[in-house]
Amino acid sequence: MQKASFLLLIIYILFSSELFCQNLHLKVSGNTERETNTIDSLNYLKTHKDYTSISHEVDSLQKRLFRIGYIENELKDITKINDSLFETQIHLKKKFNTIYIHYDKTKIRRSLLESFAKNVFDDYFELEFSKVESTLNYINTKISEEGLPFSKLRLSDIKIKDTSNLSAKLIIESKEKKRTINNIIIKGYEKFPSSYLKHYLKIKPSQVFDLTKIKNKTSQLSNLRFAKEIKPPEVLFSKDSTTLYLYLEKAKSNAFDGFLGFGTNEETNNIEFDGYLNLSLINNLNYGEAFRLQYKSDENDQKTFQADLTLPYLFKSPIGVDLLLRIFKKDSSFTTVNQSLKLHYQINPKHKVYAGLLSTESNNLLTENTSLTISDYKTQFYTLAYEFIKPQPYSLLFPINSKVYLETNFGERKAQNTQEEQSQFLVEAFKIFNLNRKNSIFFRLNGAALNSKTYFENELLRFGGINSIRGFEENSLFSSLFGLINTEYRYQLNNSIYIHSIIDAAYFENKISDTKEKLFGYGFGFGIITQAGLFKFNYANGKSENQKFKLSNSKIHISLIANF
Repeated sequence: MQKASFLLLIIYILFSSELFCQNLHLKVSGNTERETNTIDSLNYLKTHKDYTSISHEVDSLQKRLFRIGYIENELKDITKINDSLFETQIHLKKKFNTIYIHYDKTKIRRSLLESFAKNVFDDYFELEFSKVESTLNYINTKISEEGLPFSKLRLSDIKIKDTSNLSAKLIIESKEKKRTINNIIIKGYEKFPSSYLKHYLKIKPSQVFDLTKIKNKTSQLSNLRFAKEIKPPEVLFSKDSTTLYLYLEKAKSNAFDGFLGFGTNEETNNIEFDGYLNLSLINNLNYGEAFRLQYKSDENDQKTFQADLTLPYLFKSPIGVDLLLRIFKKDSSFTTVNQSLKLHYQINPKHKVYAGLLSTESNNLLTENTSLTISDYKTQFYTLAYEFIKPQPYSLLFPINSKVYLETNFGERKAQNTQEEQSQFLVEAFKIFNLNRKNSIFFRLNGAALNSKTYFENELLRFGGINSIRGFEENSLFSSLFGLINTEYRYQLNNSIYIHSIIDAAYFENKISDTKEKLFGYGFGFGIITQAGLFKFNYANGKSENQKFKLSNSKIHISLIANF
């Protein structure tokens, strides 16, 4: 019997919360059933742990009623009905729907009021009473953006206009003149190129002070490879000046990129190697400059040398220059030299436009010209281009989320005492669709076209390999028009390792050989961030539309990108 009683006591202690804590209940009613329904619609908290919580909830309920227009609501005493129930009554009285706010047009722009109020006049505007609080906060924010961070707003002389409307005066208090940025001090990376402050971030002295806009602008530093923000900007206000402090850090931006590829030659069945080296030096002179050097040698006895230099914000202007030299040699058949000069204008951190000149000269190296399709020629093109880049700086493996580059060239070609108008079009775009933290889909579109009445083999577009359609030899495909799609399904094992599929498709035309063909590439790969850099491995097999699958057509590409 004692054991049974002890067991019942334990069960009662474990399952009866009433023994330790008694919940209190609150009931609020109005003078009428309609008022009670209005109060219940606000979903006030009805269960509380103590009387203090009940008192706070009633006070909060009154304020909510005030915000929606019941400014004359009257609260009766909170009455204790029993040990767990408290009741009170709120008489809502009249509801005011609209307030007519009179303003001083010398202190606030009418256009600002028209952005949120329907009826705006020269000396007053109409506003729903329920929107008063949010509207005053909005107006104060906009005034602060105009260089008055210490301004205060309030409604004065609130009066009853009629049975459902109020009137009031909008008072704007500001004891100082508009604040402008007098000085900008950079901490951490004192040699940060000043032109980027003015033209890239668009922050400069004498600018109207707005801390919110400044924070939004400095967050765009994540788009730059050579600098990053280490803490939010701060501001020092003195009586006559405003000093802005930016906290930056120089980041590793130089990169060395290379890959080694090998596959089986279909004719000799021997293993052949190809590869390239790519060196990128960025901001080593603290000017924001970029220098890239690339050398490529592939299994088709083709060699490419390319050097390009980008100098942003020449003479502290918003204009920059891009210089390029590319030399291509096809065994002992021909060489082609491209020289490019483009001026660019950075619209904002994501958008850039280009205009310039492209010059090409190609020479036939055959001592006996057995090929009628290879000829000496020179071209002069005018270039227009546009670039969009959206980064995702939180990702170490995939720092760029999307990119679009469009280029058009138009001019003429001179060859053997003949002149012919030509045009070129180029598009390159990719996008990463992030499904969740680990899964994503990579989609890339690349294409180019050369429009001309006649064509030479040594002026055709070249593609194929790791940077175009995988599973084919580097630059082994010649075309007058091509378009290709690269897709990858990517799965991140962690922040530094990912695996992916390879599904590529391409279509190209060759006007010289009157060829139209579809190509496909399939495979898989992985990437690992090591102490040396990002190591990539790709295995892909390429085939044409009517060709059977052959294991001997497979290509293995290995690359390493090292930042320093």
